[in-house]
Parts: sequence; structure tokens; C-alpha cells
Amino acid sequence: MNSLTNRERQIILTLLTSGLSNKGIGRQLNLSEGTVKVHLHNIFAKLGVSSRTALIAIAHAQREELQIA
Repeated sequence: MNSLTNRERQIILTLLTSGLSNKGIGRQLNLSEGTVKVHLHNIFAKLGVSSRTALIAIAHAQREELQIA
């Protein structure tokens, strides 16, 4: 989780707390849906996951590490 940017952490936290779609996350964080998709792609690559479900499981397990600096 340390390799994630603050924005990537915000996206994960928003996904965890709301379960929103990419479009919904974008609206909440004032980002385009495409930008959210790019961030999620980067997050998946950095964490070695291939689905939102796996991402959420990792995020729950490492919730403290998600705190935004």
C-alpha cells in the first residue's frame, strides 16, 4: 500500500466506504470516469489484483495503511 499515491488511496477509501461505480467515485472526488478507471488500473497493477473484490479484501485487511498522508 505504500506505493500508492494519495489520490489512489482516496479512490480506494471512497470505494470501500460507498461501493460506488467509477462514475460515482468520479462525481464524489470531482474526477472524470476515465480518470478513475486509470487510477484503478494503476492500483490493480501496483497491488497485483485483478478485480474490485480482491482490491476491497486487501484494503479491508490493510485499512490502517490507507490513511492519507
